[in-house]
Amino acid sequence: MYVIDEAQEKKEILRRYRSLLSAWKVKSEKDKRLVRKAFHFAVEAHKDMRRKSGEPYVYHPLEVARICVQEIGLGTTSIVSALLHDVVEDTDYTLKDIEVMFGEKVARIIDGLTKMSAFVNTRSHSLQAENFMKILLTLSSDVRVILIKLADRLHNMRTLDFLKDEKRLKIASETKYFFAPLAHRMGLFTIKTEMEDLALKQMEPEFYYLVENKIRETEQERNRYFTKFIYPVKKDLLRNNLHCSVKPRVHSVHSIWDKTHNKEASLEEIFDSYVVRFVIDTPHDPEKEKLECWRVYSILTKHYTPKAGTLRDWISVPKTNGYQALHITVMGINGKWVEIQIYTARMEDIAEKGYAAMYKYRQGGKLENAVEEWIRKAKDLLEGKLDSSAEELLDDFRCDLLNEQIVVFTPKGEEVRLPAGACILDFAYSIHSDLGNQCIGAKINHQLAQIGQKLKNGDQVEVLRSVKQRPKTEWLEYTVSSRAKAQIREALKMEKQDVVRQGREILELIFAEAQLEPSQGQIQALFKLKGPEQVNELLFQIGSGTVGQDDIKALLKGKESLFDFLLRPLARIRGNGHNAIMRQIYKTLKTNPSTLLLPESMDEQVENRIASCCHPIPGDDVIGLHINQQSIEIHRTNCPEAVDFMSKFGDRIIKAKWKVGKDIGFLTGIRINAVERKGLVSDITRIISDDFNLNMRSFLMEVSGDISKGLIMVYVHDSKNLNELIDRLRKIQGVILAKRVSQIENTNPLG
Repeated sequence: MYVIDEAQEKKEILRRYRSLLSAWKVKSEKDKRLVRKAFHFAVEAHKDMRRKSGEPYVYHPLEVARICVQEIGLGTTSIVSALLHDVVEDTDYTLKDIEVMFGEKVARIIDGLTKMSAFVNTRSHSLQAENFMKILLTLSSDVRVILIKLADRLHNMRTLDFLKDEKRLKIASETKYFFAPLAHRMGLFTIKTEMEDLALKQMEPEFYYLVENKIRETEQERNRYFTKFIYPVKKDLLRNNLHCSVKPRVHSVHSIWDKTHNKEASLEEIFDSYVVRFVIDTPHDPEKEKLECWRVYSILTKHYTPKAGTLRDWISVPKTNGYQALHITVMGINGKWVEIQIYTARMEDIAEKGYAAMYKYRQGGKLENAVEEWIRKAKDLLEGKLDSSAEELLDDFRCDLLNEQIVVFTPKGEEVRLPAGACILDFAYSIHSDLGNQCIGAKINHQLAQIGQKLKNGDQVEVLRSVKQRPKTEWLEYTVSSRAKAQIREALKMEKQDVVRQGREILELIFAEAQLEPSQGQIQALFKLKGPEQVNELLFQIGSGTVGQDDIKALLKGKESLFDFLLRPLARIRGNGHNAIMRQIYKTLKTNPSTLLLPESMDEQVENRIASCCHPIPGDDVIGLHINQQSIEIHRTNCPEAVDFMSKFGDRIIKAKWKVGKDIGFLTGIRINAVERKGLVSDITRIISDDFNLNMRSFLMEVSGDISKGLIMVYVHDSKNLNELIDRLRKIQGVILAKRVSQIENTNPLG
């Protein structure tokens, strides 16, 4: 528990201020006076405020300013803005006061950093999305707003321990969903990595501490291996007059989590691989830097054999965030793979500090162009979406500009950057809307491919077109870029309007024969429709031939017909919903409300539903998401869909906890990879059915060569029951991997 000691706190405030000044390398007397003024102003403005921990609130802006300087590399204006970033939001001072005392530029940055009140904008149901949107819109004026906001979020993530569980989950979800990808896109790799790790600490605490302990336990072993590995290479580098610092690295906790959950690697495999970074001390000359990196590569691969297909040249073609390096994986000592990263000192600085560091070395060319191109695209996207909801803008921004990107080429060799996962249609629409609308396929590297074919880095694409081609609804499922989706929707909308117009003309002729007035009101009254949307749907069905003229005429004469059946729903048909198995689980939950404990204040009529995306089971860390007034969905805390929802609707998170001990079967999936042998399937099913007395819904197994891959859908009682089952399955002869499948519906059954 924090004990208030005002004398000690004053000393600590001064210590933190001096630490800030020590990290700040470049400063004139004028700048010193301005920062000192901002420091005293912040101390005075926040003097009666404390954080949840009990500490003086001014610790926070001081730490944010230090992160801006030491970890991002920002200058005087950013330091002043960071020190004052919460003054307008949390005190009686106004933006006008800030402008008078510190200038228009600082006031504009603080305005971008100030959160919106709940009543500022009613277009969105999500206040978080509105706040994100305001942050993003500052790209048009000053990118420092985003960099300071990232520093602010990083310090908040470092100091979450004193908040309630729901609040911690909300902040962690926002960070993983939005701020970590944004930090990555701004080139702040170190900050992005720490944000991901701290978010995982809140969402998967058991895994986080397991890996953290494992990293600590294996440190000495890694250092011994590193010393042996680097010795012959280091000698050769010095002999060739190449001066490098060589640094052993370790995978981040989040990176390890990603490898174990998405790439089916075991913890043992991950800790059995190593990462080594070579940083070359060489002048800032692009051509010389490139040559030196390849010389180091040449010496390294003379001693150790490279793994085929692992070379990544991000020097010739920098990543969108400006990242440059050579990556290669080699076979090291004792049969262990070693991932190599080769940088110059400039490249490492940019890799660590990103956008801000680039201006220390500004020299034009591909590096700055790539980053400036990203910012230009971001501005174009944001300005073109000002009429959209904040949620829609945020989703498009994440898809197009925060996700990883690939570089492909036109037939003339021009570079086109697209979101990872983009297909031929995304490429066609990025060139021109008409090319997209008329696309019938493409030649990828001179090979014919269908319109939904995914593109890879370095592909050369020649779009094939036909004037007879028309966009189709299923195209929306192929595409990932917001530009392609928007243009497809627009084309479909225009095409639907044409069909509606044809339907109206047909209906007018039928009405004329019946001597009726074809007014909007008359159509609504005769067909018992409730509004213009249903009228347009009717006209579309007539124009497309779904509803025939004979049906309309029969109905107008008062006769029952197929049309009456067709017309009754006219509202959108709902999807099939969850399968019968999940409906049974919902029923079980509903008849056993004590299985899941929720706050006593919740309405008894509210339905509790297990989410089909992550299939939580008793023992899992779960949350309730208030989807609407009648329904609460129960998700695992690390479920990507729940993270997405929490990042936008943090106020709808409900604390939830399983009540252990009820004998209910919950559906979950187990993936198994094993060396094929006679009796393998029999051993697996015997353990599940006989030893554990559990029911299976399905068992899929595929054999390729000597490897069997399987997916078992089984009903378990709780996470302890599941973990014990997986432990037993791992002990079966030949089993390489046995793990829970987190996302069942979105997973390829056999990987």
